[in-house]
Amino acid sequence: MLLTITNTRAPATDLGFLLHKNPARVQSKELSFGQAHVFYPEAEAERCTAALLLDVDPVALVRGKVGTKEGGPLAQYVNDRPYVASSFMSVALRELFGTAMSGHSKERPELAETALPLEATLAAVPCRGGEEILRRLFEPLGYAITATGHPLDERFPEWGESAYFSVELRGTVRLCDLLAHLYVLIPVLDDEKHYWIDEAEVEKLLRHGEGWLAAHPVRELIANRYLRRRKSLVREALSRLVEEETPEEEAVEARAEEEAALEKPLSLNEQRLAAVTAALKAAGAGRVLDLGCGEGQLLRALLAEKQFTEILGMDVSCRALERAADRLRLDRLPPKQRERIQLIQGSLTYRDKRLAGFQAAAVMEVIEHLDPPRLAAFARALFEFARPATVVLTTPNREYNVKWETLPAGHLRHRDHRFEWTRAEFQAWAAGVVERFGYAVAFQAIGEEDPEVGAATQMGVFTLSRLGGRYG
Repeated sequence: MLLTITNTRAPATDLGFLLHKNPARVQSKELSFGQAHVFYPEAEAERCTAALLLDVDPVALVRGKVGTKEGGPLAQYVNDRPYVASSFMSVALRELFGTAMSGHSKERPELAETALPLEATLAAVPCRGGEEILRRLFEPLGYAITATGHPLDERFPEWGESAYFSVELRGTVRLCDLLAHLYVLIPVLDDEKHYWIDEAEVEKLLRHGEGWLAAHPVRELIANRYLRRRKSLVREALSRLVEEETPEEEAVEARAEEEAALEKPLSLNEQRLAAVTAALKAAGAGRVLDLGCGEGQLLRALLAEKQFTEILGMDVSCRALERAADRLRLDRLPPKQRERIQLIQGSLTYRDKRLAGFQAAAVMEVIEHLDPPRLAAFARALFEFARPATVVLTTPNREYNVKWETLPAGHLRHRDHRFEWTRAEFQAWAAGVVERFGYAVAFQAIGEEDPEVGAATQMGVFTLSRLGGRYG
């Protein structure tokens, strides 16, 4: 049973600091079901690979009465448990890479918070449900996947394909996030666990699913398989995940009101709505997305324009969507108007097939609420997978903050903002999007421009180039 993790950002050997395992030596640990070994097949400045090898003892499995399927004495000894990634691998990840999974690095704390270009390879993993289930689990998290299926027996092709795949995952993510995804989803792929499931397993699922599971498109499937379809445990996990979707919503709304009060004298919100709507109209789009739609201010403006024949608003907060529906009076709209608009719950950082096929997308004052390590996943979900021809994105200009006397020096406009970019920082991020995904970008200031610090809001209008980039 083999898992490899590769870092390709120089110096790639930083992977050793994150895993807390020295690339210069092999490290082994005795586990209840066999031995686990960590070693580095390659450790160069440009590319470094760590391997986790499990040597599972099939006799110990039988004696311990774990990890075997029913089917008679022979099946106890002849099974796939020693050879394929399963819950045994999750246990090994926790035992060997526990500190790395926590996201801590004593020597390099800033590195632990950095999204790296990582590749994870599982030599053999059972995918109960085939390649489709593999993609439904990992693609929404922003991974590119290569899956190679294996026949039951190459000598007898008429027997068909097995449930086993060799899998490679590629993504720009924090190492702790990659390990958490593997820890939870490997047993979900296998649809089996080698140990008893109880209430403690709910805590494990929620702990390692923090920050990504609540908004995952197939979270119900994940909870069902991870908890072995124990209905009471699944209900508990899902109810707590729903609570996690919108933490401290009253506090967030209060802080949003503070930001609105700060900007009100400049009529910034009205200017943003007008600028974004005008950019979408100029693009000639008929089918448009409002990503992070909140309570529906932009949706209302879009509904007022006959050009927009199909409007989809998405937000991670169910409560915000309910308030949007109320404020838009969706239940009282004439039938033809109601057919033009739809509201859905979802996350900006996960691939979502419901977003495909739209001509344009608006992301208005949203990305600054994302944790910086999640920006890479957001960019892929929007510019690689949803891939509208036009993306209109606005975000605060941090340089302008000095113009507000009531805003303390060094403070952000909204306490829920994870960052605010200067003009140069926004343009640098946009240049990376352009280079990677095959778009062009034009910038526009929103609000009165100061000769030194610019305008309060900055907007980028991304348009898909004819070449379509390397993903086109």
